Amino acid sequence: MRQPFLHDAEVVLAAPAQAWSRADGTMAAPVDGLFVSDVRVVSRLDVAVEGSTIEPVRTSPSSASEVAFTALLRGLDAEQGADPRVRLDRVRTVSPDGMREVLTVRSGRDVPVDAVIAVRIASDLAPMPLVKAGGAQDPAVPAVDGDRATWGAGSVTAELRTDGFEARRDGDALLLEWRAHVDSHGTASASWTVTAQDAAAVVAAPAAPIALATAPTGVPDLDAWTTRALGDLEALQLVLPSAPGEVFLAAGAPWFLTLFGRDSIWAARMLLPLDTRIALGTLRVLAALQGTTTDDASGERPGGVLHELRRGENALSDGAVLPPRYYGTIDATPLWILLLHDAWRAGLRDEEVAGLLPALRAALGWLRDAVPADGFLSYHDASGHGLANQGWKDSGDSVQWHDGRLATGPIALCEVQGYAHEAALAAVVLLQAFGDPDGAAEWRTWAAALKARFRDAFWVDGADGGFPAIALDADGHRVDSLTSNIGHLLGTGILDAEDERRVAALLVDPRLDSGLGLRTLASDSAGYWPLSYHGGSVWAHDTAIAVHGLLRAGFPAEAERLATGLLAAARAFAWRMPELHGGDPAAAGSPVPYPAACRPQAWSAAAAVVVRDAVGGSAQRGRIPAPTGSPDTAG
Repeated sequence: MRQPFLHDAEVVLAAPAQAWSRADGTMAAPVDGLFVSDVRVVSRLDVAVEGSTIEPVRTSPSSASEVAFTALLRGLDAEQGADPRVRLDRVRTVSPDGMREVLTVRSGRDVPVDAVIAVRIASDLAPMPLVKAGGAQDPAVPAVDGDRATWGAGSVTAELRTDGFEARRDGDALLLEWRAHVDSHGTASASWTVTAQDAAAVVAAPAAPIALATAPTGVPDLDAWTTRALGDLEALQLVLPSAPGEVFLAAGAPWFLTLFGRDSIWAARMLLPLDTRIALGTLRVLAALQGTTTDDASGERPGGVLHELRRGENALSDGAVLPPRYYGTIDATPLWILLLHDAWRAGLRDEEVAGLLPALRAALGWLRDAVPADGFLSYHDASGHGLANQGWKDSGDSVQWHDGRLATGPIALCEVQGYAHEAALAAVVLLQAFGDPDGAAEWRTWAAALKARFRDAFWVDGADGGFPAIALDADGHRVDSLTSNIGHLLGTGILDAEDERRVAALLVDPRLDSGLGLRTLASDSAGYWPLSYHGGSVWAHDTAIAVHGLLRAGFPAEAERLATGLLAAARAFAWRMPELHGGDPAAAGSPVPYPAACRPQAWSAAAAVVVRDAVGGSAQRGRIPAPTGSPDTAG
């Protein structure tokens, strides 16, 4: 079994529900189906019309949660000419607990038309990790009672109701039949609805999603991307059942429609120019789940911020098996501190911040414990079945030398040291402002010591000025590949001005800048491949972080160059930027889809806000917060 490709699939969603299909609406491929709470409650869906083939001509999404499929029914035409006279429109609308589909037959004929339309539906109730691995389960047998059918297993129950269809069981599937009568030049409609409940659900839909909006920039492409992105971000909003008022963003569809510490934090941080409410919800939810004990199996440590939350165990293709509540991340904790600081500066009220100060002190305790006095923030999976790499590039081959060799752990990533340094300076500001000057002084000293160690340990010397290594390996050696990770260092205060200039120049070097975004690995590296997940592909959020850093560090021209390339890629993807795309140069044509890329993805959508600031001119750039480490904020 292999992980299904997604690039040619149609998706509509309203978290925690999502529906994947072919472009004609059929659900038949390994990824296809209606999922609610990471369980596939519909796995197969097919429509047939007696006496006519169905010839699809249009797929038209109207929002993140609704799409229309238009097809022609030429077998019901009276003539054989080019003009089609009978068509079938299907409008699919996803709600947080299921999906409704309305079928409408439209006729342009001068006489009435009768049509028999059959909808065949099956369910395997497969959990998402199994679907991601390319697997499926035996069908769940439905029970039918009039216009109602039910099925389920364990904690999951599903119900189908019809309006205009007759329902009956057909083997292990449901067969819905509609005998449509369409008057001359008329229409006829029927519908069916599936809803599902999961008693084991760990996430839920907010009662009222947070509306996201921004003023037009006057740049049509930028406004088109922003509009699509904000719609997707509204559809990705979730809450915990135990905290129904605290909204956060799911990482993305289909595999990550749940809480992810790093992803949810970065997306909320990128949205701060528009809204602080999602940031506040994200901070509170992650604070409530903050580690309290030491557990190698889950990666939990006191004060540590969660990596991901699932309804069950998550078995990955590389043999890792993650528990439902997993803490194996090296960067979520300092990023949580940064989100708290940046949200406060963006308008979070003092009393809201004060309520999170205990979580801040716990996170700082985690950071203090995790960084040796003379060392760096590093990771190692002590369980033997967790993630081998625990930065945002978390695939097994993501940390490699220029010659292609894989680095051995424990590994200390360069950008994580930048996050830690900036988080310490953020703590200085927050502790000083909230009445703890002694704590502020301690973290000012801590940050200065980390910065003093960083350059000597990480800088790869070279005739052209060198660059920061992606990481230090188990022996403290500099892993010498040139990567996009260096873009995350800008604006964190860990680099001096000259080194920031060097990094800014490298980010627009053709080895990294594809013209359609920033490559994860430089094209002259032995391990480079444009469709490698973390070894040459382009990630929208990664480029956006670099753009954000360039703006904060004072390099607007370089920021605009990368942002413009990302905008060109968004245009090619019809404004729904995928999780990642190929790192081929722009001169080769439109971006190559990475076939297994998720979409919509929260941080890819939120990247539109960062690009808006970079492309929109100096007035927009003023909305980016000053670097945390600048003199006016470091206390």
